[in-house]
Amino acid sequence: MWRTEIRIRFSHCDPAGIVYFARYFDLMNGVVEDWFSGALGLDYAEFIGPRRVGLGYASCEADFAAPGFMGDRISFAVLVERIGAASLALRILAYRGPDPILSARLTIVTTSLVEHRAIPIPDDLRAALERYQGDTQ
Repeated sequence: MWRTEIRIRFSHCDPAGIVYFARYFDLMNGVVEDWFSGALGLDYAEFIGPRRVGLGYASCEADFAAPGFMGDRISFAVLVERIGAASLALRILAYRGPDPILSARLTIVTTSLVEHRAIPIPDDLRAALERYQGDTQ
């Protein structure tokens, strides 16, 4: 399973020094972008830019188990839960050491950024997702 570590900075926190919950969604989007290249071997920016394939969220939810604090090093892991025709569901798990911080589910829909409608998951992305899902089960 692919993992990455993020150091929590001042800019991620509220005045109490605790990660502001909405910032986790921005952090997780960065994790997904890095996961594309680090685990799938695909360039996230190429999908959005030259290929004009949107990777927007249809649904996002998170369960917070413990607060994150400025200076923490949080490890994020990505699992593929479901691969559909035009969408995929990811499970994002975050830990501070062995302690869970959050568990999130992100549903991504592949869209045409020209026509602004859902499109089938591109073949190269589908193949990479299936390979990764198979490797992590």
